[in-house]
Parts: sequence; structure tokens; C-alpha cells
Amino acid sequence: MSPEPRRRPLTLRDVSLASGVSEMTVSRVLRNRGDVSPATREKVLTAARTLGYVPNKIAGGLASQRVNLVAVVIPSLSNLVFPDVLGGISAELDDTGLQPVVGVTNYGPAREETVLYDMLSWRPSGVILAGLEHSRASRAMLGNAGVPVVEIMDVDGEPIDCAVGISHERAGEEMAAQILAAGYRRIGFIGTHMPEDHRARKRLVGFERALAQAGLTLVAREYYQGGSSLAKGRELTERILAREPDLDFLYYSNDLIGAGGLIWALGQGIDIPGRLGLAGFNGVDLLDGLPMRLATTDARRLDIGRRAARIVAGKDPRPEDGIIALAPTFLPGDTIRPRRG
Repeated sequence: MSPEPRRRPLTLRDVSLASGVSEMTVSRVLRNRGDVSPATREKVLTAARTLGYVPNKIAGGLASQRVNLVAVVIPSLSNLVFPDVLGGISAELDDTGLQPVVGVTNYGPAREETVLYDMLSWRPSGVILAGLEHSRASRAMLGNAGVPVVEIMDVDGEPIDCAVGISHERAGEEMAAQILAAGYRRIGFIGTHMPEDHRARKRLVGFERALAQAGLTLVAREYYQGGSSLAKGRELTERILAREPDLDFLYYSNDLIGAGGLIWALGQGIDIPGRLGLAGFNGVDLLDGLPMRLATTDARRLDIGRRAARIVAGKDPRPEDGIIALAPTFLPGDTIRPRRG
């Protein structure tokens, strides 16, 4: 099904009708001014949250009721993935008069609600945000924003308005196909705990599905919490191989921990890729400085940022089905054997 067309922005009258109180009282509650009973205040706030209403902080200040800002909402500034995305967005907006403003959610749904509420209250000209999974309140705010909303990085799901990214399930399937074609059979996985890392979870779903089609399952897996690091990659690689020394391949949920695993394995004198193959995900520049080039998947980050910005800026039309799916690209590097046959 195609996403619904953008709705008109909600008004105080909508909240008034939903809550059963006057527009003046709604205004007092949302501006946190005036004497309003706790019960009435809760009624108004519940109605506003359910509808996805966000007050307009520039009301009366601009004839267009919009500012030349594009809200860009990402989960992390420390993640090596997002600088390329932001670079693509900035490059495409450079000649449009629109300016990107970045909000960070730290992978938290509640934090995302707060960031969206604050950024949408300034009535930006568009929203670009990472991922397809959001809370009900966030989806309501975005669905009623009345501006282009582009969810990026992922297309495995239903977008609110438009999505630009890769299929992470496909990326996992294609990596499994490459590993199997190279003759590896005893495969382990190292990655994050995944309650909020939806894209990593989808890659693992695709990866395991491709293994199952070949009659295989993962022999072992290790998970970690918190941010990725070289140190965690080294630690978890040592741990999983101590437990399952006969593993012949390790698939990492991202390049940073994969790079740590590669450094540890080389330090142990392990024959790579003969005795042990390794692969990560993202294709980050960090890999250029390693003793061997880690096999990985190019997630098309720069292209994703550019395509999203072009839609928000009106340079490209919104696709009819709301989805722009870019193809993930396998990069073999030096840590996987050539395909057999």
C-alpha cells in the first residue's frame, strides 16, 4: 500500500475538539501559562499527544509559517556511519537556501519523541530521520507535520511518507551467499544486543535465512551492549574463538568491531582468510588503515543522504510508492576467500 498523502498541519482547534475544552484553555496548557486544573491539563496533553499535535513557535512571525530549516534526526554523532549521510544532505541542500539542523536521539524512542517535538515546533521545511521504527507519538507528529518526511537508511517496512535506504535483510542474505560461495561452513556472529538496533536485527534475519536455505545455522554468537569499539571487537573475537575454536568465519554487525577482531586475529598469527574469514558491514573509511582490507557491505550512506535531501528540497519527486531502495554493494577486501567454482 502507498503511504497516505501528507495531511494539513494540526491546529489548536483539533486539540480543543479532541479534548473537549476551549481553544484558549488548550493554548494555556501548551504554553504552560494560566491557572488550569490538573485534570484539564492532563486531558489536553493526552489529546495533543494522541493526535501528534506540536505547537507552532513561530506563529504570526512568518507569512509562510515555515522556516528554511530541515530537521535531521539521527541516533548518534559518534557512530562512523552518519558523517557521510550528513555530508550528502549538506551537499544537496547547499544551493537551495535550506539549512540542515541536527538532533540526536541516542537510539532512544522517548528521546526521539522529545527531539521531534522540539524541532517540529519551529515548523521546518522538511524532516529527514534515521530508521522506520518510531513510537506511536513520534509517528503521529511526523504524519501530521505537513512537510516532506524522509526516513533514511532502511526500506524494510512501511514509511510514514517516504523512505530512502537499503534493504538490510537483503544485505544480510547477500553476505551469507558470498560466505557460503567461498566454502565457509562453521560461521559465528558478533554484534550488538538489538532491542533498538533494528537495522542490525534485520541484517541478521536475512543472514540466518540464507544460511537456513543452505541447511546451516550459526554455530555461535556473541552480543555486547553499548557503543561499538575496536576493543570490543578484539575481546569478543577472542571469547567466541575460545569457546568454538573450529569456527571458520565470523560475521560482525559493523566494521568497527570487525576491525578489532581482525587486529586480534592477526596478532594471534591466524591465517586469514584461509583458516578464518571475517566480514563486517558499512564500508567505513577506517578500513583503509588496516593491515588487511576487511570484507564488508557498502551501505550507500552518501547516496542516501543526497537522495533524501533532494526530495525534501523538491529537486526530485516523491516516488509513487514512497520508497527509494538502493542496492547494497559487497566489497570482498582481503578477508574472504575467492568464490569456489
